[in-house]
Amino acid sequence: MAPSIQNQDDASKNFKTSYFGLPALDMSAAFPQATPASVFPPCASDYYQFDDLLTHEERAFRIKVREVMEKEVAPIMAQYWEKAEFPFHVIPKLATMSVAGGTIKGYGCPGLSITGSAIATAEVARVDASCSTFILVHSSLAMLTIALCGSEAQKQNYLPSLAQFRTISCWGLTEPDNGSDASSLMTTATKVEGGWLLDGQKRWIGNSTFADLLVIFARNTETNQINGFIVKKDVQGLTVTKIENKIGLRMVQNGDIVFKKVFVPDEDRLPGVNSFQDTNKVLAVSRVMVAWQPIGITMGVYDMCHRYLKERKQFGAPLAAFQINQEKLVRMLGNIQAMFLVGWRLCKLYESGKMTPGHASLGKAWITLKARETVSLGRELLGGNGILSDFLVAKAFCDLEPIYTYEGTYDINSLVTGREITGIASFKPAALTRRSRL
Repeated sequence: MAPSIQNQDDASKNFKTSYFGLPALDMSAAFPQATPASVFPPCASDYYQFDDLLTHEERAFRIKVREVMEKEVAPIMAQYWEKAEFPFHVIPKLATMSVAGGTIKGYGCPGLSITGSAIATAEVARVDASCSTFILVHSSLAMLTIALCGSEAQKQNYLPSLAQFRTISCWGLTEPDNGSDASSLMTTATKVEGGWLLDGQKRWIGNSTFADLLVIFARNTETNQINGFIVKKDVQGLTVTKIENKIGLRMVQNGDIVFKKVFVPDEDRLPGVNSFQDTNKVLAVSRVMVAWQPIGITMGVYDMCHRYLKERKQFGAPLAAFQINQEKLVRMLGNIQAMFLVGWRLCKLYESGKMTPGHASLGKAWITLKARETVSLGRELLGGNGILSDFLVAKAFCDLEPIYTYEGTYDINSLVTGREITGIASFKPAALTRRSRL
C-alpha cells in the first residue's frame, strides 16, 4: 500500500534535514590544498614590467586601489555574487580609493590622467568585475556626462557629492528595442511649462535600482534630436525594477526603467546634449575604460591560476610541474602582456588627441576577445574548482560575458573600425539598404 501524502511529506522533511540542513564546509577544510580568492593572490602578471611605463603618481595610485580591493572586497565578493546582491556596506571603502570622477578636474574629483583612471579600472576589475562596472557606470558614464555636457550650476550641484559616493548615479541610453542601434532610441521628451515630460522605457541600466540620480537620454518631440536629462529618484511616474536571473556581473543591479510623464525641471536638462553625437564625447572615454576591465579581469585570473598550480598537487607533483599546464599559463600571460600594451597605447592616443572612434572600438573588441580566451584557459587549469566562484575563475568567466557585449558588442565595434579603415558603413544589411532606396 502506498504511503500517505502526510508520511511522504514527513519523510521529505527528514531527508532534507539530514542531508541539506548543514552548512557547507569551510573551504579551508573542504579543499585544504589551495587558497581561495577570499585571500587574494599576489600580482604575478606584470611580466614585461609595465609599471615602468607609469608615472610615480600612477604607480602609487595603483597600489592604493589594489590594497583596498584585496582587503575590503575580496573576502565578501563570492558571497554577494552568489546572492546577486550589491554590498552597499563597502561603498565608503570604495570612496577611499578616490576613483569616482576619474579624469574630471575640480568639483572634488581626482583629476586623473586617462592612463591613471584606466589602471585604477583594471585594479578594481582584477579583484571584482561587478565593483568595476558599478564604478564605471557611476563615474565614466553618468559623472562624465555631467562634467562634459552639464551647466556650471549642474556641475557644482551634483559632482562633489557623486565624487564622494554620497550620492550614486546611473546612465540610461539602452532601450528594450534599441541596443546596438542606440541612436534610434524611442524615449521621448516633450517641452512643457517649466520643464519636460519624459515617456518611454530603458533596459539594462546598471545601478538604476538604487541610484539617486539618473542621467537619461530622450528624443525631443519638437526637434527629433537627442537631449539629456538628470532625473531624481522617487519622482512621480518613474518606476525601476531589477532584472533577475543574470549569469554574469551578478552584484551589479541592472534595471528596467519606465517613464510615464515624468517631469524634469528645465534646470536639470543637460545643455550640452543636443544630438546623439554629443553622447560620443562620453562614450569615447568610457570605451577606453571598458577596454581596461578585461585586462584587470585576466590579471586576476592569471594570478589565481599561478598560485593554484603551485599549491595543488596531483600524481605526486604540483600542477605547475606539468608541461601542458605551463604552456597554458604562458599563453595566458602572453595575452595579458599584449592586451596591456594595446590598452596603454589607447590611453596615449587619447591623451595626445589622436584617438579615433575606430581606435577605441578595435581596442575594446580585440581586448575582450583575447580576454575570453584567457579566462577559458584559466577555467581549464583549475579543473573542478574552475566552476566554483570561491576560486575566482568561474565568476570571472561569467562576468566577462556581459562585458564582451556592453559598450558595443564585438561585432558592432568591429564594424565601427571597419567603417573607419574602408570608408564604407556596413551596419545595415545590403538588401535592406537597396530596398529602402527603391
